[in-house]
Amino acid sequence: MAKFGIIVNLTKDIGLELTSSIINWLEEKGNTVLLTEIGASKINRPEIGYTQSEIYNNADFLIVLGGDGTLLGVARSVASSNIPILGINMGHLGFITEVEREDTFLALNKILNNDFTIQERILLEASVIKNGEKGESLYSFNDIGITKGTLSRLITLNIYADDEFVDTYNGDGILTSTPTGSTAYSLSAGGPIISPELGVMLITPICPHTLYSRSIVLSDSQTITVEIESSHEGAFLTCDGQRGLRLNNFDKVVINKAPFNVKLIKLSNRSFFDVLRNKLKQRTI
Repeated sequence: MAKFGIIVNLTKDIGLELTSSIINWLEEKGNTVLLTEIGASKINRPEIGYTQSEIYNNADFLIVLGGDGTLLGVARSVASSNIPILGINMGHLGFITEVEREDTFLALNKILNNDFTIQERILLEASVIKNGEKGESLYSFNDIGITKGTLSRLITLNIYADDEFVDTYNGDGILTSTPTGSTAYSLSAGGPIISPELGVMLITPICPHTLYSRSIVLSDSQTITVEIESSHEGAFLTCDGQRGLRLNNFDKVVINKAPFNVKLIKLSNRSFFDVLRNKLKQRTI
C-alpha cells in the first residue's frame, strides 16, 4: 500500500469536505495519508498531521487540491523530492491540474491499480547577480518575469544566450517561460504555444517599444542572462507571479533549466491539444 501526501488550498476546499472524503477512501483501502498540520487540526486528525517537508520526504504520491496557482507553488517546492503529483482542480481554469473534482475517486482508483503514466516538465532556475555576487536561486514552473516598476516608464534590458548578445529590449519587460508556461502570461503577451514535451525555453517581450521584437525559442541547455541596463525606479523579478525580488540597474539575472523536473501524474488519453481546445476557450477577458 502507498503513502499519499495531501496539500490542500483551504480557501478552495471549504470545510475540507473533499479532503476528508479522500482520506477516508484511501485509508479504507489500507493506504497511509500524510496531511499538512493545519489541515489535520481542522478535521481533528492530528495524528496524520505533518510539516510539508516531512510530507515531501515520505510520500509516494502527492495529491494537490486547488487551482493552477496552488499546483504551481507546490511543484516548485516538491520537484527536488522526485514525487509524482496529481492535481485536482478546484479552481477556475485548471489547465495544469489533471483531474476535475467529480472524477477524484476514479483517478485515485487508477493510481492504486497502477493505471497511469508520468509526464516530466522542466523548471527554470534564476539566480540574481548583484555587484558581482550571486544571490539565492529561485525556481519557476511557468515563467520568470523581469518587469518595470509602478511608473509608466520603459525598462531597458540586454539579453544574452550563452554569452552571445541577443538584443536590447525596451518596454515593460520580458518573460522567460517553460513550455508549460507558454500557455500562461507569455500567451497573453503574444508568445507562441509550445508543446510541453519539447526541451526549450521561450523569451517573450512584454509590450516592446519597437516594431520588430518577437518571441525567441532557445534550447533548454542554454543559459539566458538578462542585464538591467536602465530602469527609472528599479525592476522586479517574479517567479510564476508568486515569488519576487527587487532588482536595480546593472543587476544580472542568470536563467537555466533547473537540475530536477516536475513529475505530473497523467491518467487519461487526453492530449495537450484536447486541453487547449477545452480549457483555453473557457478563458474570459
